[in-house]
Amino acid sequence: MSERPGATALCETLPIFPLAGVLLLPRGRLPLNIFEPRYLAMTRDALAGDRLIGMVQPSDPNQPAAGNPPVYPTGCAGRITAFSETDDGRYLITLTGLCRFRIREELPLQSGYRRVVPKWDEFAGDLRNPREPEFDRERLLRGLHAYFEKHRLQADWDAINAIPGERLITTLAMVCPFEPSEKQALLEAPDIDERAKLLTAIVEMAVMDTPRETSGVRH
Repeated sequence: MSERPGATALCETLPIFPLAGVLLLPRGRLPLNIFEPRYLAMTRDALAGDRLIGMVQPSDPNQPAAGNPPVYPTGCAGRITAFSETDDGRYLITLTGLCRFRIREELPLQSGYRRVVPKWDEFAGDLRNPREPEFDRERLLRGLHAYFEKHRLQADWDAINAIPGERLITTLAMVCPFEPSEKQALLEAPDIDERAKLLTAIVEMAVMDTPRETSGVRH
């Protein structure tokens, strides 16, 4: 089942879904597998209402996700634009990024999930028609080739070369396995031009870095 997202309806109360290392940007599409009881309740309530969910990251990714860890004050709201329910009771949803927000205050839990009062005005530009960013595309792609090779990632380079600039920056920022702090910096970039520059710098620094051990924990 699917529905086209509205572009102007912004809510006064927003459920939030904290996930470390997971980034949603305006006009980006984020698939999610919902199975925890509190987030199943959140999804049901969102589907019955305005279909908006705010994606945020814990400010300390080392804290247990089972609790209610502190989160960064900036997130991005997405509208549920596709969903299905599995035989075992999970929801498979797609969030389409709508607008970033600042957390004005956090409200009491509802059915176990967290809610905030969002402040939208600082990011009103997210709702305008996108424009093509001004950035050194060739430099980014050179770095991206080296980054993908270093991390043994495969890519459809013909498709990447054909993607318009704004969509390329948004997609790479969301799907590349950057550190949570780097993802947050990309989210908080003031505009698409600055996000493109930051993305290029993160890719180039990752290529120059020595290999780091990882815990193997994935979302």
